Amino acid sequence: MRYIIEHLEEKLYPWCLLEYTHISKMVGKDNLLFTNIAKKDKKKLSSLGTVHEQSVRHIPLQKACILDPFASSPLQPSDCEKFNYIIFGGILGDHPMKARTKKELSKFCKTIPTRHLGKEQFSTDNAIYVAKEILEHHKSLKDLNYQDTIEINIAKGESIILPFRYVLINNQPLLAPGFKEFLKKQKMF
Repeated sequence: MRYIIEHLEEKLYPWCLLEYTHISKMVGKDNLLFTNIAKKDKKKLSSLGTVHEQSVRHIPLQKACILDPFASSPLQPSDCEKFNYIIFGGILGDHPMKARTKKELSKFCKTIPTRHLGKEQFSTDNAIYVAKEILEHHKSLKDLNYQDTIEINIAKGESIILPFRYVLINNQPLLAPGFKEFLKKQKMF
């Protein structure tokens, strides 16, 4: 299975790089493609996977699927036989969701089937982890444990609430290595 991240943010933010590095470690560099990447950012991502400046909309793919929270059908283990590529929108989530994957990707790729991972919004690395578990380890959505909304302490008496769904591994939310430290160093939110 190959995983494609269609980068839909205006630039390659540091949090994106943390998540993309995490994803590369999860699926392997040879199984990861980044699309819609600015020329100036190609070098930053080239050690993590294959990088394309053009959008996935302009790359001919056989047996591809877009993961979109607003799709009508869930991703199933049997989809591993139907698809070779799973496309994710690399987007900073909004709360409540603004259906950006649907607006910026799904509606332009009408011939590519869509699936969802439930109606909750995941970080990109968590979405890829869940898809990988379903497609490569034949688990269903209900086989995994989740936590909706996490709170990360960043200073004494100060925390950040992330209103997204996270996979629980050993009862801990799956976060990119260094993500908590990154949040603690941020000056503005």
